[in-house]
Amino acid sequence: MPDDTPRVALITGASGGIGRATAERLAREGYAIVVHYAGGKERAEEVAQAVRDAGGQAVIAGGDVADEHAMTAVFDLAEREFGGLDVVVHGAGIMPTAPIVDTDLDTFDRIQRVNVRGTFVVDRLAARRLRAGGAIINLSSSLTRLQAPTYGAYAASKGAVEAMTLILARELRGRDITVNAVAPGPTATPLFFAGKSQETIDHIASLNPMGRLGEPADIAEAIAFVAGPGRWVNGQVIYVNGGAA
Repeated sequence: MPDDTPRVALITGASGGIGRATAERLAREGYAIVVHYAGGKERAEEVAQAVRDAGGQAVIAGGDVADEHAMTAVFDLAEREFGGLDVVVHGAGIMPTAPIVDTDLDTFDRIQRVNVRGTFVVDRLAARRLRAGGAIINLSSSLTRLQAPTYGAYAASKGAVEAMTLILARELRGRDITVNAVAPGPTATPLFFAGKSQETIDHIASLNPMGRLGEPADIAEAIAFVAGPGRWVNGQVIYVNGGAA
């Protein structure tokens, strides 16, 4: 008899723009979705409800990605609700910006805690608990290639994410679990728009060969590919930026 058990995806930071688009995209592929949030419970419930309204299955789960106990509880919930876990899309992160010379150490440490330690915590749990045939997908950033001023601390954190991604892929030899990073360029999300004037946003969009910002759905499409049919893509950083870098 065919196995009609759905594949299950945990998406960290799923209350944000790319996270929501990814949740809805994977749900259309038949995934049951665990919508993780750190501080936006109401937005996370909206995402889960949108998945349910479209005929899918979804639950929400809160927790600090850098707290191993909180994230263990999230993985426990995924297994309890849906019987297992196949895909982890780790998109939770923060992006304070300032020139390096003006970035205080408390801000630097906070960025590294969420973006680097958070990735380490989530990836380690995923490596221990994903089923065979699974995929770990970390969100990096094309800023590791763009070298844009004011993004020094953030880009440094994403460089670390890429390094962990490439090493973990090799460490999981024989497990039938792929590990990749998707690195968006400037994308029309609340995280990108925060603190920018319309003039700045328009200028950044004009620099892209495609003449626009990326949309969350553009990034979700790449994530869906490496989550499912793209099984021969492993240990890679995939830059999804319209040619910006």
